[in-house]
Amino acid sequence: MKRAAALAATLLVSAAAWAQVPVPATKQAKPTVLTGATLHVGNGQVIEQAAVAFENGKITYAGPASGYKGSGAESINVAGKHIYPGLILPNSQLGLNEIESVRATLDQQEVGLFNPNVRSVVAYNTDSDIVPTLRSNGVLLAQITPTGGVISGSSSVVQLDAWNWEDALVRADGGLHLRWPAMLQTGDNSPAAAQRRQARQTGLTELETLLADAASYKNQSRDKENLKLSSLTGLFDGSKRLFLHANYGKEIVEGIRFAQKAGVKNIVVVGGGDALVVADFLKENNIPVIYSGVHALPGRAGDDVYLPYKMPGLLQQAGILFCLDYDASLHGTRNLPFIAGTAVAFGLGKEQALSSVTLNAAKILGVEDKVGSLEVGKDATLVVSDGDLLDMRTNKVGHAFIQGRKLNLTDKQQYLYEKFNGKYQEGK
Repeated sequence: MKRAAALAATLLVSAAAWAQVPVPATKQAKPTVLTGATLHVGNGQVIEQAAVAFENGKITYAGPASGYKGSGAESINVAGKHIYPGLILPNSQLGLNEIESVRATLDQQEVGLFNPNVRSVVAYNTDSDIVPTLRSNGVLLAQITPTGGVISGSSSVVQLDAWNWEDALVRADGGLHLRWPAMLQTGDNSPAAAQRRQARQTGLTELETLLADAASYKNQSRDKENLKLSSLTGLFDGSKRLFLHANYGKEIVEGIRFAQKAGVKNIVVVGGGDALVVADFLKENNIPVIYSGVHALPGRAGDDVYLPYKMPGLLQQAGILFCLDYDASLHGTRNLPFIAGTAVAFGLGKEQALSSVTLNAAKILGVEDKVGSLEVGKDATLVVSDGDLLDMRTNKVGHAFIQGRKLNLTDKQQYLYEKFNGKYQEGK
């Protein structure tokens, strides 16, 4: 009995340990080469019978296996499989929001309307149980984004295998998030509607004053730093992007013109439900879009019910640079590759769909020099899947590397599957 009890206790402890967030991988110790797979570069190029070599966390070769001349590297045979860049999740509260019903685990929003000085990344929890579930599906990077207010704060891009937020950083505070105040319906002349219009106008006036103060503050000599104003100055020299959250066509146009008038250099639309309606305006002003809501109902009763599924393909045809995010439950963000897969089924090319969650996302977030495609000199951040990464039937990630470090791909979902699969298989 004692032996049985001891064995049961050991198994319980082992299972509990396996369910924890895996320890971050150690730095790449020796050169590695993956051979024999189909390489999806991320820029539209596909190479059969390819090789990808990397050393010290950087890609040293990516091309036909016949052209690889290196020696002394650890060789991993992945014949018959597919190599992809690590997928990138934009506009996410990953690591800021853990359990919706437990307030102590929610840290994605600050009080107040104007919080440009808030840095969301300092609250990023690398020990989140959700993070490993994304890696298992090929998502290896994310933009950590605050919510709430008018100016929510700054976002940062992180890689998803780190001890702390400092280790995770790929690009710190690269963008500020402006949630454009919703327009009100015309024709409503009630006192309540008039009051809401006045409140909206007051908010826009305050925002205009804040941006004007920040633009002049940049050139002022000062003894003490004003954090709110200094955090905005990067918008006027292009070192920071303004992520404009808006869906309705008139709001998109109004928000962009407002920001341009204030002197903002780089603008990105987030949401973009009506992006196709204002496609000519976006293209003329070179405005990229982070499109949300592929798996959603159309915004208007008269729209084609499949319009959200078709939207990525239509944006591609319109010549607009775009990427995809997962505008739904945080716990569902591991399904990002399947959002792109849906777009393939409704008109977007397969490699274009891959770009929408890799290289396009990297360009829009300002990290294309490091990630987004598998090219020499970039970080060795990649995944190997048994089949098509964008198809939930064949997405089976067997290897994943972040900056050359081989990841442990266990996660809580796998643990729960093994636990209950064993339970219900006992009687069969």
